[in-house]
Amino acid sequence: MNQHTPPHSPAPAQVASAQVAPAATIGAHAATLRAQLQAISSGLFPPTAAKGLRRFTSAEAARIIGVTVSRLQQLAAEGLGPQPEVSANGRRSYTLSDIHGLRAYLDENTRGGRRYQPRRSGAEHLQVVAVANFKGGSGKTTTTAHLAQSLVLRGYRVLAIDLDPQASLSALMGVQPELDVGADETLYGAIRYDDAKPLREVVRPTYFTGLDLVPANLELMEFEHETPRALTRRRAGEPLFFDRVAHAIDTVAQDYDIVVIDCPPQLGYLTLSALCAATSLLITVHPQMLDVASMSQFLAMTEDLLGVVAESGGRLHYDWLRYLVTRYEQQDAPQTRIVGMLRTLFEDAVLTAPMLKSSAVSDAGLSKQTLYEIGREGVTRSTYDRALESLEAVNGEIEGLIRRAWGRP
Repeated sequence: MNQHTPPHSPAPAQVASAQVAPAATIGAHAATLRAQLQAISSGLFPPTAAKGLRRFTSAEAARIIGVTVSRLQQLAAEGLGPQPEVSANGRRSYTLSDIHGLRAYLDENTRGGRRYQPRRSGAEHLQVVAVANFKGGSGKTTTTAHLAQSLVLRGYRVLAIDLDPQASLSALMGVQPELDVGADETLYGAIRYDDAKPLREVVRPTYFTGLDLVPANLELMEFEHETPRALTRRRAGEPLFFDRVAHAIDTVAQDYDIVVIDCPPQLGYLTLSALCAATSLLITVHPQMLDVASMSQFLAMTEDLLGVVAESGGRLHYDWLRYLVTRYEQQDAPQTRIVGMLRTLFEDAVLTAPMLKSSAVSDAGLSKQTLYEIGREGVTRSTYDRALESLEAVNGEIEGLIRRAWGRP
């Protein structure tokens, strides 16, 4: 044996055969996985089917509107306002559209100044909440979806914008990015540097009445690729890249009270544009040391880049900035210590309520649903109630911040 050749070294022909063509292999894997995911999705939601929302019981409708069950029963008995569907066993149920209609009816027919529709007035500016983090897996999309739906249930007109090319929020909202979203049907269509279309033509209604969506797909990456070239050939008076999202949102501002943006998990041109369009910033953080270290890098890079944007004339003013602890396990001692550290460092900037880790939320996600969609019948009741209480505490706290930004009590 040659003393310079390791005894177990493969022959040259074996080395060549073991090599992998990365583009072809990755492409094959992508096609295989895409086909499998489409098969699973078709099983849950056939191509000809549209995602729908369950009906709400009288107790749920009363809680959502903010009235007693007996008040709803009285309205139903007198035939006032939208009427519930009555099952064979006499149980009443309402659609989300019915609930919105009951709010409008109560506003028109209730004395004493109480308002059941909390929509903003002309003097109150549109709230644009950017949900961001540098690291995937922080619960950003789950937070965005539940926040948007919770605000709709509370009576606000909400637009959700999916800025993540991976399009997880769109999928959760029943939109298949590969099949249902065509060219220029993402936000890119409204912010591109040539032949941009009005954002109103991109917005689409969802099954969750009162919640509209700007979906995403890989097309959004074109903005990341085109922006460097556009900066070198910018014409006088043309908005810089960081103003384009804000300009697009301004064109539909009168239709909404709140816009919620699911930002990509990286600090590129899309994320910077969303941060410049935002009036408020919500940063999700999973209480693990690696995630906190990643967030530290995110904050440092954001400071530097936003400083450059501000020097270039970008508008940067937030009504509030908060950190939301996500996927929190109360019995996990290391997580509890990290949360304590964050509260010591950032004080009131950390939301009081954390979003607890819950099998109810995970189970809902398996069928591309949120906790608000599955109802108590979908999982163990105690698990559902505990998860819902956590979500409502988080979203109620955020609603309070929005109302204070408007100067409301």
